[in-house]
Amino acid sequence: MAAARPMVSVQGLDGTAAEQTTLPAVFSAPIRPDIVRTVHTNMNKNHRQPYAVSMKAGHNTAAESWGTGRAVSRIPRVPGGGTHRAGQGAFGNMCRGGHMFAPTKTWRRWHRKININQKRYAVASALAASGLPALVMARGHRIEQVAEVPLVVSDAAESITKTSKALELLKALGAEADTEKARDSKALRRGKGKMRNRGKGKMRNRRYVLRKGPLVVYGADHGISKAFRNLPGVEVASVDALNLLQLAPGGHLGRFVIFTKSAFDRLDKIFGTTTTESEVKKGYKLPRACMTNADVTRLINSDEVQSVVNAPKAPANAKHYALKKNPLKNLGAMIKLNPQAASARRSAILLSERRAKERAERLAKLRAGQPTGAAKRSKAQQAIAKKFYGQLVVDSEYQGQDYEVFDKWLGTAQ
Repeated sequence: MAAARPMVSVQGLDGTAAEQTTLPAVFSAPIRPDIVRTVHTNMNKNHRQPYAVSMKAGHNTAAESWGTGRAVSRIPRVPGGGTHRAGQGAFGNMCRGGHMFAPTKTWRRWHRKININQKRYAVASALAASGLPALVMARGHRIEQVAEVPLVVSDAAESITKTSKALELLKALGAEADTEKARDSKALRRGKGKMRNRGKGKMRNRRYVLRKGPLVVYGADHGISKAFRNLPGVEVASVDALNLLQLAPGGHLGRFVIFTKSAFDRLDKIFGTTTTESEVKKGYKLPRACMTNADVTRLINSDEVQSVVNAPKAPANAKHYALKKNPLKNLGAMIKLNPQAASARRSAILLSERRAKERAERLAKLRAGQPTGAAKRSKAQQAIAKKFYGQLVVDSEYQGQDYEVFDKWLGTAQ
């Protein structure tokens, strides 16, 4: 990025570009969301206050077990009588009024140690991300009216002491929309689902939640911190004490940062470059990306790489085995096993086509109101059938005592 746009415009108090300054090398540092997220998670734990339940919680009674032989469990029970409490189980975490499981202690490991190099890497990545408009907008900041990112303002802004003048400066720079977004977002802390508008946080000095607005980074404080501190969502920070919790709130890269010119020019002295050491951090150089071009496919297919790599070698004794095919799904494999399969398949197809045709004709007749069943027999055919049945009965007459039941079954018994 430093090679693509090495100069940055410096905006005056009226919002016009007054001069230009060199883009610090820290804005070309590798952007590592994984390091930023890890360092932010650990840093965010370092301002917690210890808490624990009382050492006596759940043990404010002289309960003892009744022992065995009374058909009750051996849990300690409250002594005495005359009240509901007497005889109830006590002490155990499964008992009402008992202690919790694994009571919390104040000597928990609350804080986390973080490597200095990792913290510096995370801050450099957060600064580099703040110089990309796509990441800044993806984080939710309203920078549509901002002239350019990173946004640098003249050192005259460090002498502003009134909040009204600070608002005029933000409006001139095009950052008013982001400030109003943060101001309008102030609301009561809310839970999720059925827990909406609930929460212990409303009792613990965090009753309201607020979106993040611009971060103003200054080189020397001549009143700028007092001018901006009363604006909701707007934060101020010294360039000598940049904090990852402010540069990447929530572990998300892309904070909208407004630099003063002196703070912007001092970044090279604080972080150095990839070749020169920092003047503030002893022996520190900016981290270098493992790959300057992450398009691996383009690298492999480039002429420089393809001209030196060997052609793929085919094995000398390569045996190509035939792919096994499923005869139940592949007709060719089935014909090899059963030559009659082709004619059987053809017959099935023809039968299906004939049935489909007959069904279509039957439906057409039904829609037209024509009969679709078998043709009704004529009177001549009915007479022939009746005569044939009568002759059949006469020819089947059986005489004798053994055929009486059979005659009754035939219906010919007189």
